[in-house]
Amino acid sequence: VSTQSTGLSKLDFEILNTASLFLSVRRQMKVIKSSDTVAIPPNVQVSVKNRKVTVTGPRGKLSRDFRHLNLDVSLQTKGKKKFVLVELWFGVRKEIAAIRTVCTHIKNLITGVTKGYEYKMRFVYAHFPINATVADDGKSIEIRNFLGEHRTRFVPMLDGVTITRSDKDKNKDEIVLQGNDLELVSQSAADIHMSTLVKEKDIRKFLDGIYVSEKGVIGAN
Repeated sequence: VSTQSTGLSKLDFEILNTASLFLSVRRQMKVIKSSDTVAIPPNVQVSVKNRKVTVTGPRGKLSRDFRHLNLDVSLQTKGKKKFVLVELWFGVRKEIAAIRTVCTHIKNLITGVTKGYEYKMRFVYAHFPINATVADDGKSIEIRNFLGEHRTRFVPMLDGVTITRSDKDKNKDEIVLQGNDLELVSQSAADIHMSTLVKEKDIRKFLDGIYVSEKGVIGAN
């Protein structure tokens, strides 16, 4: 780009070029060392092998593989306290952002094996009441009479997720999903929601469906 086409003086043009060069270098600037830690509760055992983290607690065992990330994951001890250390050497900004992501995943694993996760879903209907039947083992749900349709929607739960009906005296149009793995519980809730999407109608008018009303750890409410 020339100074004539931009209407800038030669000095202004050089200042703009210098500023853009500085910003591009700053975006690619590497930090020598970045790290974050996750504290391990006393009743939880954590093992790390080849960036695969395994967490064992009162509710069970969960594991997650981080080998797709160029990070160092290790167990550290300081006095009586144990923690997981996540490190990255010579990383740019986008790579450094993955450190906190890994730490959050490990925290979710610890919460899952100590407290567990719970999602509550509500039936929403204007005219045709939604009828749902939960299997005796809590591994699946059958949904009938959605928008007056005759077909039965069958939704299986993912591994480790159980589904129950709420107390009919308190709330007859509510189901509860529980499990240790946050992603499996949330995906099971999403599968139920997706099975009752309204097709070929105005969704601003037809609001029928099954929606997530509450989410958190088991026993929080």
